[in-house]
Amino acid sequence: MWPSTCMADVRELAGLWYQVSEDWVYKGQTDLAVAGLKPVAKVELTGGHFWQQVDFDINTAGRHVLDFKNTSTIGYFRHIILDAHQHPVADLQGGIQSSEVNSFFLRHGREFDLPAGHYRLLTELNSPFFLAEPQPYLDMLDTYRQAIKPGNALTLMCMGMFMGLIVYYAALAMVRQRLAEASYSTFILGNLLFNGTALQVFPELFDLHWIYLISYPILFSNCAYILFVMSLLKIRHNDYPRLYTVGVVLLALLVGLVVLAMARPNWSLELARYGVGVFLIYGLIAGIVRSLKGSVTARLYLCAVGTFFVLGITTISVNSLSFFTLYVEHLGLFSVSVEILLLALLQSYQFAQLFREKEYAIEQMELSNRISRTDALTGLPNRLALDLALENLPQHGSLTFIDMDGLKYYNDQFGHERGDGLLCTFAIHLSQRLGDAAQAHRLGGDEFAITCEQGDVPWVERMLTQTVEDLRASGFEFAGASSGSAHIHEIQGKEDIKHMADCRMYANKRLRKLSRSGDHEN
Repeated sequence: MWPSTCMADVRELAGLWYQVSEDWVYKGQTDLAVAGLKPVAKVELTGGHFWQQVDFDINTAGRHVLDFKNTSTIGYFRHIILDAHQHPVADLQGGIQSSEVNSFFLRHGREFDLPAGHYRLLTELNSPFFLAEPQPYLDMLDTYRQAIKPGNALTLMCMGMFMGLIVYYAALAMVRQRLAEASYSTFILGNLLFNGTALQVFPELFDLHWIYLISYPILFSNCAYILFVMSLLKIRHNDYPRLYTVGVVLLALLVGLVVLAMARPNWSLELARYGVGVFLIYGLIAGIVRSLKGSVTARLYLCAVGTFFVLGITTISVNSLSFFTLYVEHLGLFSVSVEILLLALLQSYQFAQLFREKEYAIEQMELSNRISRTDALTGLPNRLALDLALENLPQHGSLTFIDMDGLKYYNDQFGHERGDGLLCTFAIHLSQRLGDAAQAHRLGGDEFAITCEQGDVPWVERMLTQTVEDLRASGFEFAGASSGSAHIHEIQGKEDIKHMADCRMYANKRLRKLSRSGDHEN
């Protein structure tokens, strides 16, 4: 009887690994221990060709599933199950580089039916690299179906988020013409290709079986992240020469890792892992330095990269997990997703800040416009506002020029404060009389104007007369006003209509003076 181990429904099938040459071919051997193979302590992450042998018992007959824990980054695998009489009862194959149809979505699980009894499992692995140490495990079909749901849900949710944010940041990069958004879009794209291949989304949905989509995109995304940090935090040579120099050196180092990976493809995933550590450390240091300089953006970024640093360093350091259906790839996917979401919040904060600054600028501009169009003493629209109002007056509209009497008298006799009081009181009473039917303007000194869209000049003149009466009743008994009006349709041009109203005003003023002179003579 072979030595065996009885376990619960979910069990890790851990045995001795053997490394074989690429030209070694399995020819039906039932005991690898006597096949002259080289035993190894574990599967090398830089890949190779390996076989494992383990004996196990099935206590409950039924449908079972064989899968791998720790990682899904497996180029090719094969499970051969032998019964107690060393006869093969199952031969199951798959992997990212294999065209075999998966029994379970986004999983390497292989389903089979076995009666209770004693069995031997021979597992073959052949892959250019592994993200973590793949280890076969056995589960009952019903429990396996439930156990894989959270991991699959996480994969699909994060992949959808990645695709949406790639488009979002790419669009921002084109609109804003900024390196930060362009490089971050590239970073997310690299992670999309990595996770989409490693977690079997692309092989299953698009029949893409090129396993180097796992490693090479991450090498380029590492470079993109350095550029992103330098652009986001505005690390320029003149402002932060040391931090800028370190960023340039690290960027050159990461580009060198890309070149090295081309020469040593089996090391490409390990080099990508080292690159992740490099950009995480640089991002953390850059965030700290810029935060100490008072950058609000850097402080918010530091929250994101700090979380990413803890999760990312944990992910690239882990080689084996205690749970079965979540892979190291899921940890990496989760850590990148958290950072992307936190940076999306940072982006939202920046947009909100830009919106607030824009609103403030608009308010200040509107205030400036109001000030530039408003007479400081009376609060009436000024000469500039009158010019703008004339542009919008209809053809039947009218313009009335007013020249006040008595301002010099009150200035000379009682001081300019009293003269200012005369102007302000006149402005108040005139605005009250006109209401919404016409608009009073102060042109300067003792000159005023009235624009009336209805062009009712007699009514405007009556309101002016009543305003003068109100003014005299308020204590300015020597006040008066002369006026002259013109309709828009009488002449073309803004300056011409002003000249016409001005001429008529002075004509009326002369008539009033002559009238007063005649009264005195009589």
